[in-house]
Amino acid sequence: MTPNTETNEQLFARAQRVIPGGVNSPVRAFKAVGGTPRFVKRAQGAYFWDVEGQRYIDYIGSWGPMILGHGHHGVVQAVQAAVLEGFSYGAPTAREVDLAEAILRLVPSMDMVRLVSSGTEAAMSALRLARGVTGRHKLIKFEGCYHGHADALLVKAGSGLATFGNPTSAGVPPEVVQHTLVLEYNNIAQLEEAFALYGKELACVVIEPIAGNMNFVRASVAFMQRCRELCTEHGALLAFDEVMTGCRVALGSAQSLYAKAIPGFEPDMTIMGKVIGGGMPLAAFGAKRAVMEHLAPMGPVYQAGTLSGNPVATACGLATLAEISKPGFFDGLARKSRTLVDGLAQAAREAGVPFSGDCEGGMFGFFLLEQLPQNYAQVMKSDGARFNKLFHGMLERGIYFAPALYEAGFVSAAHSDADIAETIEAARAVFKTL
Repeated sequence: MTPNTETNEQLFARAQRVIPGGVNSPVRAFKAVGGTPRFVKRAQGAYFWDVEGQRYIDYIGSWGPMILGHGHHGVVQAVQAAVLEGFSYGAPTAREVDLAEAILRLVPSMDMVRLVSSGTEAAMSALRLARGVTGRHKLIKFEGCYHGHADALLVKAGSGLATFGNPTSAGVPPEVVQHTLVLEYNNIAQLEEAFALYGKELACVVIEPIAGNMNFVRASVAFMQRCRELCTEHGALLAFDEVMTGCRVALGSAQSLYAKAIPGFEPDMTIMGKVIGGGMPLAAFGAKRAVMEHLAPMGPVYQAGTLSGNPVATACGLATLAEISKPGFFDGLARKSRTLVDGLAQAAREAGVPFSGDCEGGMFGFFLLEQLPQNYAQVMKSDGARFNKLFHGMLERGIYFAPALYEAGFVSAAHSDADIAETIEAARAVFKTL
């Protein structure tokens, strides 16, 4: 294989001729911020290098999975050993059982899990299961929460509470989302009204406990408690989408944080991905045994996947979970995230730039707003033009934040104090230019 001598611009031009938009996932195209995407050649630790040889401190971490950083020695060894045994079998393996048991130990609200290959697949399957278990069709999701690109979940808010959602993508027929009700995140009154109107018809409420596709917005404890109470009262299932937050904001995932604040709290279903696969295509959904036994081959709800429980992906996931389960891991990760967010806030204050930020575990977000937003409408008030200048200013200084205003960021165990200090100093310089 000959060394690559093309620039980012040349590669992007080639890519746009053969791949829609030049990318295989839309946010990578830099459309929101402008400019040319960086084509990654390699990554190690907290960094990646583009095809032009430029090094970046990486705060997307493959959008969350790389909690240990890139190329962690123990994980690489586990994957290499698995590859030598075989890529894929289409038959059960011991590692599937090992990984399922490891996930259940960390997230005890589930008795059983089904392994799949992507977060979208996990969310889609979980909602099908919820409908199959309850015999109901309607579901509630919240504006600004993303649960993958399954048709029934690509939906925006309707014109009023009695109006169900409208498709947000061409190719999604209105009748596919006619049972999806989209509510405002953290709005208790609206949630109560929705249950008063449709409680007997609702199969589930699906929610990101910390919404990472609004950048970083927490569900309040009061809101989450009311979600739990209303689902219990009306016989709907509460589904936690922890694809992003699972084993990322805490070892026990976001639900463990709410359990500390709400006695006896747990969701009925959990959707996971990213960290549990360590960077390989792997996700899962799970629930109590009585719910999961409705899945084929035990029950009538069908779900299948050729690559589900892939032996290389499960090796990667197991090695990753073993590392993050070590004592003190999340204390160290949380300290780094807090240092970063507080440092960015101080740099913004010095420059007179409106700024608010938050973090939990190894996940963080910030807004060019004076106060942290609580819902999608408030998030949309963040200064997009100013963010684009911030993004490119940081990029020029070798700092890679998410190339979109509304995406969370991720700190890994591989980020050093020096990396974070370098990031804050770069931000101090860029904020002065905004």
